[in-house]
Amino acid sequence: MNLNFKPPCWMEQVSMDLPSPLPSLKDNGFSMTTPDPFGTPEDEMERLKEELKKWKERVEKAEKAKVDLLLCKLRADEECAKAEEELMKLKDFQEKQHKDISMFRDTHEKELDVLNQENAELKREIQKLKEDLAECSSVLSRDGQIKKKVAAMKMKFSHMEDTRDGCPDMNTHCVFGVTTKIPFRLNQNQALLTFEDEEVAQKLKKMDKHTVNLDNKRADVRVRPFTPEMGIKFELHVTISGKKINVSEVPDLSIPEDWMRDKLELNFYKSEQGGGGEVENVNYDKQSRTAVITFLGPGANSFVRCTKYPFFVNGRCYRLSVSPHTNIHLEKFQLFCGISKKTILLKGIQEMEDDEESIQDMIEIHFQKPSNGGGEIEKIKYVSKGVTWVYFEEDT
Repeated sequence: MNLNFKPPCWMEQVSMDLPSPLPSLKDNGFSMTTPDPFGTPEDEMERLKEELKKWKERVEKAEKAKVDLLLCKLRADEECAKAEEELMKLKDFQEKQHKDISMFRDTHEKELDVLNQENAELKREIQKLKEDLAECSSVLSRDGQIKKKVAAMKMKFSHMEDTRDGCPDMNTHCVFGVTTKIPFRLNQNQALLTFEDEEVAQKLKKMDKHTVNLDNKRADVRVRPFTPEMGIKFELHVTISGKKINVSEVPDLSIPEDWMRDKLELNFYKSEQGGGGEVENVNYDKQSRTAVITFLGPGANSFVRCTKYPFFVNGRCYRLSVSPHTNIHLEKFQLFCGISKKTILLKGIQEMEDDEESIQDMIEIHFQKPSNGGGEIEKIKYVSKGVTWVYFEEDT
């Protein structure tokens, strides 16, 4: 829009003296000149007013747009702050998740190591059982009898039998009840704890995992069920003969066996030591230097009190060892399984530099505290290296 303004005559006179004409004002593609002071056409004024009104509307729109932009910026800043906060939370969550994964991996590796150890122990036990089975099979094929080493036995006298098959005789019959101790193999880094109260042991078994403070180091140990090996019960029947005695340490002399039998028979026939009697039979074994003397009557009992008996031959006196002749056999043989309700098995105890007794004391102190679910301990056994056998006795 161009506004042409014609200056008055006096201004034209002045402008003649200026070195150059005044420049016109230009703004947004239109020129503005000084309005005519002597009057402007009304339509031109209306047009200018209309133009001014439009500019005001444009300014209002621009101000409104500016306010909208400021509001948008505020909202964008809020969204950015929220996004940054969410990003920080996400980073914290990722760090926590990474730590949890690391802890889970470490725990899993520890459990895997324990399982590998248990697997190795089971393999060793399987190998041992295979060796025992092969040994038993070898012995069975050799003599038709199974021979196996058993744990220490607890023998209790039961009663005496005065008769045999309803008829009295000269022999003495004794019956003993025998129960073997029940063995359990305790492997490396394991411990057995026996509590005075059964409820304490059962409660600890339900807890499964326990954190024990071992010399300022926290160790996670696990309670595992265990089953001892088989126990054996039987009756031991011992018959002490009233007619026979065992003789050992017979001198090895360069005489025929028949002569030695005769000399033994004469020596025990109505001996000067008292007792004795007519000899029914002499069973002599030169290789083992032993003999079994059988009397016709009850003459054996008089020799029981004399463990060393004089034997005269070739002008010399020898000392023979005399003992009762016994017959032993088993009856009511049976196997049984044992379960200890007061005992728990701890596995996964880490190897430490401390000695075995110190670690055992620390384990005992932990499980004696009621705050840890424990109680008074009756017995404890911990193995840091190798293998040991623990024996249980049947409750009577």
